[in-house]
Amino acid sequence: MPPQGVRWFADESVLGFGKLLSAQRADVIHMGDPRIPELPLGSSDIEWMPIVAAYGWVAFHRDRRIRTRPAELAMFREAGLKAVWFGGRKDLRPSEQVTLALKHWVRMEQLAIVLGQGPWAMTLTGAGVREYRLPAPEG
Repeated sequence: MPPQGVRWFADESVLGFGKLLSAQRADVIHMGDPRIPELPLGSSDIEWMPIVAAYGWVAFHRDRRIRTRPAELAMFREAGLKAVWFGGRKDLRPSEQVTLALKHWVRMEQLAIVLGQGPWAMTLTGAGVREYRLPAPEG
């Protein structure tokens, strides 16, 4: 059973961000948090995606490979995952990621409502937040 009031999840690719933000916001949780023993550190994308999607959480992550690996992209779609990718060429420090996310938090909330049920993705960069169109399914 998921913790009450959580809406946002930080995967291991943005663990520092998740720890910092969850200390500030009760609606954020991160991979390895003891309240979610089903999501221990080291869980693969294929393992965590269906759990996070089933809980209805929006996942923050930095892993670009999800968009290009067929099995992961298929799981993203099948599970109905909702996600925010930290975009941009420069890797930000966790504190910079928190600052960026909080700057655009209201817009992320609004866009999440508009996009509704997953699967969907947003990209978060210094320029703001926007919907990211998932690649078309193969076949």
